[in-house]
Amino acid sequence: MADNPRYDLVIKNVELVRPEEDSVEAMDLAIKDGKFARVEREIPAVEAREVHDAGGLLAFPGLVDAHMHAGIYSPLAEDAITESKDAAMGGVTSMLTYFRTGQYYLNEGGPYAEFFPKVLEISDGRYWTDYGYHLAPIQSSHIDEMELLATEFGVPSFKIFMFYGGYGLHGKAGKDAQRQFLMLDEGDSYDLAHFEFIMRGATRLMRARPDLAPYVSVSMHCEVADILNAYTRIVQADASLSGLRAYSAARPPHSEGLAIWIAAYLAYETECLNINLLHLSSRKAIEAAMMMQNVFPYINFRREVTVGHLLMDYDTPAGPLAKVNPPIRSREDVECLWESVLEGNVDWIVSDHACCSAEMKTDSSDPDDVWLAKAGFGGTEYLLSGVFSEGSKRGLSYNRMAQLLSWNPAQRYGLLNKGDVAIGYDADLVLFDPAKTFTVRAAESESNQGYTPFEGQELTGQVRTTYLRGQRIYDNGAVVGPARGEFLRRPT
Repeated sequence: MADNPRYDLVIKNVELVRPEEDSVEAMDLAIKDGKFARVEREIPAVEAREVHDAGGLLAFPGLVDAHMHAGIYSPLAEDAITESKDAAMGGVTSMLTYFRTGQYYLNEGGPYAEFFPKVLEISDGRYWTDYGYHLAPIQSSHIDEMELLATEFGVPSFKIFMFYGGYGLHGKAGKDAQRQFLMLDEGDSYDLAHFEFIMRGATRLMRARPDLAPYVSVSMHCEVADILNAYTRIVQADASLSGLRAYSAARPPHSEGLAIWIAAYLAYETECLNINLLHLSSRKAIEAAMMMQNVFPYINFRREVTVGHLLMDYDTPAGPLAKVNPPIRSREDVECLWESVLEGNVDWIVSDHACCSAEMKTDSSDPDDVWLAKAGFGGTEYLLSGVFSEGSKRGLSYNRMAQLLSWNPAQRYGLLNKGDVAIGYDADLVLFDPAKTFTVRAAESESNQGYTPFEGQELTGQVRTTYLRGQRIYDNGAVVGPARGEFLRRPT
């Protein structure tokens, strides 16, 4: 080793997976001051303060899990710790969490100028991964704060929950209950007009700040409340349907499709050019999304699916533990999602991780009743392994996996120093054993959830080590070091 080594760390003998390449190459990686400083076939070990031999493991860029819900069912101060450790276990180095005012999360309403600083204060020093937030304008007054959130706080991505105005988070709910749930101001309505005005707010922001315009986007949870209400009544009266099959029938795929059409037309009407269609779960949703892309080719649609919708169908033995919105669907829908991934019609894959403890998830008096269960579950720790295991069987290339899990979400959401292994990028890296087969066990998870709907699934490919800006945060089964996560003010 030299007296004054050029690099802090050299990782030797990796099989490097880059998102914009079409092959995997044997490389050495040099890291200096938290950045990749050199990527070459041979970097002398003597030039580094520390050397690690990866022994031919695959090296993926750190994952960008762009759809998570830290703090939804447990206090954010707790979730930030346990669920970011869980993310590190799965190779995630950047987690983007959806957050909003109203019940759950901080259980507060009011302006984001007062609300969001509290979120940042609670978050500081508690995340093991880097972290950022998407925010939902719930009250009409929040629309006027969109520019403030983007320019002062570095949050240029916003969310609309299309069903919230007339249907509950976990099942049917009256409009008065939903108003209380959202903590709406007097005179406010969470409806199509509100969604239109959010899009107009995003368009104004793009025009006022052209430097931010590529990273200003509106994300849509696409389900129509009127359809959900009508079909819930029908399904609950049908004794032949139960469990996840019943929940899927109560939130039918055409509700997703119709919502996508509405969202697309509103984007056209408001000239809101960056639209993210979240967690598409069905053939009808994918088909509607592709039709709208053809109708409005100048709108920059992005299409997302989750690892849960790729790994499970509604006959999974997990039952109500796998309740989520939109629902887990049929095997036909699962295979359609995989076809869309392989055809390039999906832009990124996420976990939609929402840690919901076993005590809270199901009703203790009737744990098999899907209507009484809470919606959402964790799974960020299985994001890479799940996509790798099932994707490899279907011919998905490693480089395409890196695009879907790292590069594409990083580019869309303004994480311009994330998502690739290249000089100048943050040294976020996952060393991955493609030959390691393991059985999913909740007991081995870092999450505070206590169960997993993926329990018992056998996956091939496992994370060995996760680096965040050149520092190990997970290594051979254990979380490492203090919480080093930094807030991602976007664009970075």
